[in-house]
Amino acid sequence: MPAFTLYGARGSTNTDRVRLTLAEGGFTDYELVVLNLGKGDQKSPDNMKRHPWGKIPNVTFPDGFTLYESRAICKYLVRKYNFPLLPAASDIEGTALFDQAESVETNYFAEPVGKIGFEKFAKKFMGLPPNEAVVTEALKGVEAFFDIAEGLLQQREYMAGNEFSLVDIYYIPLVQRLFACGYTDVIFSRKAVTAWWQRCVNRPAIKTLLDGDKAAMAAAMAARG
Repeated sequence: MPAFTLYGARGSTNTDRVRLTLAEGGFTDYELVVLNLGKGDQKSPDNMKRHPWGKIPNVTFPDGFTLYESRAICKYLVRKYNFPLLPAASDIEGTALFDQAESVETNYFAEPVGKIGFEKFAKKFMGLPPNEAVVTEALKGVEAFFDIAEGLLQQREYMAGNEFSLVDIYYIPLVQRLFACGYTDVIFSRKAVTAWWQRCVNRPAIKTLLDGDKAAMAAAMAARG
């Protein structure tokens, strides 16, 4: 029996956040159950029991413990399985800096990227045109964010300090979504941000997972003709 079950979806940035955390921790003893968002699986009675807002991802353990919200899941798994992705509990300053970096990602980055992803990525699959005014405004926020991050990353290697941490993982699926929407310049037009990104995605476990997802996506597209 696997240690737990992860319910998620292909192409979900929130699901990928958890998968990347598990990959970096070298943890494979879990079952991934893929829900079909297009068919509304996330709103099924079973999933509503696991996530009362009818979202993904969520995890369930054999003892019945259930958890939803991707960042909460990631932090729980890191602590439960001792992945070296959080500061030591005794490192009060390091923990404070991590909490600060986590808040920055959630409040200043994830929101505008989420708007871009919905307008330029999700709506495409829904057969709807993007609201370009929303995209333009959100892109301004992303550009402003990376302007500040460029200065910060000239002083440190990662978002929360000089060690790769869980907060860096939080960014990876969202940056990948920006790339899928055609906005690679937000990263590659900035030297320090580019160096940070390369350090993150060239970590062996991260690279293996991302390369595997790309290959699976290419195979799926080829199968569709």
